Amino acid sequence: MTLRRLLSSGRRAHTCLTSLATCGGFPRAPPARALRAASPCLPRAFTLSACTWRDTDDLGGGAGLHEEDEDDDDVIDDSEVEELFRAHAPAGQQQHRVFVVHPDVKWGSRKQHLTTAELMMAEAVGLVNALDGWRVVEQLIMSTKTPEKKKIFGKGNFQTLTDKIRQTAGVTAVFVNVERLSPPSEREFEEAWGVKVLDRYSVVLHIFRCNARTREAKLQVSLAEIPLLRSRIRSEMADLDQQGGGARYIGGSGETQTEVRQRLLREREMKIRSALETLSRKRRLLSRKRRRKELPTASVLGYTNCGKTTLIKALTGDGALQPRDQLFATLDVTVHAGRLPSHMTILYVDTIGFLSQLPHRLIDSFSATLEDIKHSDLLIHVRDISHPETENQKANVLKVLGAMRVPERLLLSMIEVHNKTDLVPDLPPPGGALAVSALRCRGLEALTAAVEERILASTGKRSLDLSVDLRSAGLSWLYREAAVQRVEVDADAGSAVVTVIIGAAAYGRYRKLFPGS
Repeated sequence: MTLRRLLSSGRRAHTCLTSLATCGGFPRAPPARALRAASPCLPRAFTLSACTWRDTDDLGGGAGLHEEDEDDDDVIDDSEVEELFRAHAPAGQQQHRVFVVHPDVKWGSRKQHLTTAELMMAEAVGLVNALDGWRVVEQLIMSTKTPEKKKIFGKGNFQTLTDKIRQTAGVTAVFVNVERLSPPSEREFEEAWGVKVLDRYSVVLHIFRCNARTREAKLQVSLAEIPLLRSRIRSEMADLDQQGGGARYIGGSGETQTEVRQRLLREREMKIRSALETLSRKRRLLSRKRRRKELPTASVLGYTNCGKTTLIKALTGDGALQPRDQLFATLDVTVHAGRLPSHMTILYVDTIGFLSQLPHRLIDSFSATLEDIKHSDLLIHVRDISHPETENQKANVLKVLGAMRVPERLLLSMIEVHNKTDLVPDLPPPGGALAVSALRCRGLEALTAAVEERILASTGKRSLDLSVDLRSAGLSWLYREAAVQRVEVDADAGSAVVTVIIGAAAYGRYRKLFPGS
């Protein structure tokens, strides 16, 4: 499969389930009574758009609202994505009985100050339990002073750990709860323990692989596997060198086996990055179209499993959303339309969750997905306030946002939401945050009011009273392109005073189309 074939697989028209040109932006909202019946979380103060935007729909996602685009590049075929995704998939779908060991660093730069070893162990166990068929059979917290050394643990502790693993019946894998194990460490551990050895990178990556559904997610997972494959090749090359066979040439090509594998890996990486860039251009195009329509966007972010998807479902009434109590259940960015109290349409962006000690290379592979955060009008930071490690989770989210160089204006205007308050009966006042229970539909009115206030401030939209000639198409245009608040009809004059929330660009277009208003 060549790069030309990867990028030029034939033009393909994008379907439009409900054309924006036909329905005038978003179709007329259904009756409020019907919406409240479908979603009991919705307050009477606002209704919803019937359309749901999904950036990933054209990339292999579920049904939703598409936009036609004559100039868009084709995305690669499903078969080509599957070929890349399955090329280095683990053999079989082995289900492991896992021994989890957490190295507890006593001092130094790697010591965790915002959490405890017990909570970090609980998170490691949660990662294992997120995989179907995987089970934790034993867990052990082992002290260490030198986590950067090859064996991580001191000689005595390492022997104690080895004896414990060997005495535990049925162990098929050991999960060492560190960000990355070096290839020599991994090799020595496997030789000493006789089972597969995993680190956080490999476990999280396996969760991503199991949850990848769309083309973009599968390509991002394939890209994130490249560092592991390179490490494996270097490790195997070291073994061959020790055995005196590291310089075997392939036929008359002048390349060693290792060089051939490295070259094929570089070509694979180039194909994946090229395909992701094609999809990224498509994402940027959709984003520009949303901005042209002046649809405000709020990115909903937070630690994995904090309830982001549940909150968006409560705010929008989107029945297609199916939240799961699972780490990294959401890998793809999806965009969902809702209404604010002023009837203004807003797009909520559901993002991938954050995690402590998530390797930077893994974040880099999903950087295109997270780009939507930087181009939002507002950030909504959702916290699981019932989690014992909620403060550490907040610190990790803010750390990642800082590393992504999110604009300061977004960080300063970010709304902090304390979710799952139904699980904390004696919760103290949240200070500057908003307390909600997305599952129980509590606190949503205050949240939507705060979102509307911040959106108006960030987008420069304003409330205007416009005199509209009812014989023209001005009123229907305003319903399509602005948020109509109130209509006062003067039947004798054949006109109406319409109160709207409208952006500067839309107001300029209105004045040009209807100069007498």
